Amino acid sequence: MERMIIFCMLFFCSSMVLTAAPPKAMKYKQLAKTIDQLKDVVKDKDVELLHTPENPEDGCLFTAVTCFQDGILKLQPKNSQVNVTFTKTVKILRRTILPDSGEHCESSCQSYERKKPQEFLNSFSKVMQKVIN
Repeated sequence: MERMIIFCMLFFCSSMVLTAAPPKAMKYKQLAKTIDQLKDVVKDKDVELLHTPENPEDGCLFTAVTCFQDGILKLQPKNSQVNVTFTKTVKILRRTILPDSGEHCESSCQSYERKKPQEFLNSFSKVMQKVIN
């Protein structure tokens, strides 16, 4: 009986480990959710257009994410009520997201088309989905 209980516990624990998502994937999914939260608190009218990377090649993901992180600093909160949420969210997204792959990317941030903040954040979300997959 005791052996059966130990076996069941080991089986249960090993199945939980196998089904858990890798920590990096969880981190990237959480960052994608954070980007979605930022969409709700960002001012989208009468603002500066931002360089928006779209469909970067795999070797250019680090450069694209860096462009998004630089662009985030130019975003503005929708109103004073959301200022605290906005500040916390921006702080999270300014942390290092991807390690530098060391690959040289042909395109710079300034080479990308300028778009409104909502489109900028939608593209950032798409790039993060590409990183997750």
